Amino acid sequence: MTVASDLQKAIASAQSSLGSYQMFAESTQDPAAKQMFQSMAQDMERHVNQLNARTDYLSNSNPLNKQ
Repeated sequence: MTVASDLQKAIASAQSSLGSYQMFAESTQDPAAKQMFQSMAQDMERHVNQLNARTDYLSNSNPLNKQ
């Protein structure tokens, strides 16, 4: 396993969770639960963005990618 492949797995998992939270927020009628799931989705979106940024950094800083 490489760091890049581990990051890709983490991104896929985070995106799956993000989708679930968004679906839960849309499907509930309870305003408190809707707010909770929307907040969780926003947090997960930030996590996905951070993981993608790290993947981009690794891709750009790897000398093998600069040939």
